Amino acid sequence: MSVCRHDDNGTILLKGVCSVEDAESLLQLLQATPRAPVDWTRSNHLHTAVLQVILATRPTLVGRCGDPWVAEWINVTPAYAPLTDCDC
Repeated sequence: MSVCRHDDNGTILLKGVCSVEDAESLLQLLQATPRAPVDWTRSNHLHTAVLQVILATRPTLVGRCGDPWVAEWINVTPAYAPLTDCDC
């Protein structure tokens, strides 16, 4: 799964290829915990549906996006440092 919750601090982690199916999972996690930060540093491709969820819900983003296209077009100053260890 490309979208998961890091249990230690509640951060939502996006990793690898985040497909259109992951948009709904991300939305559900953000609706359940609206203050949860999203670490997108390990994603290497975000489907536009996933990006739309991020833009619509405006979570706190951790680090620079791992998707080079998104990182180029959406310049975000990270609020937190990326997670260094995660087993999810």
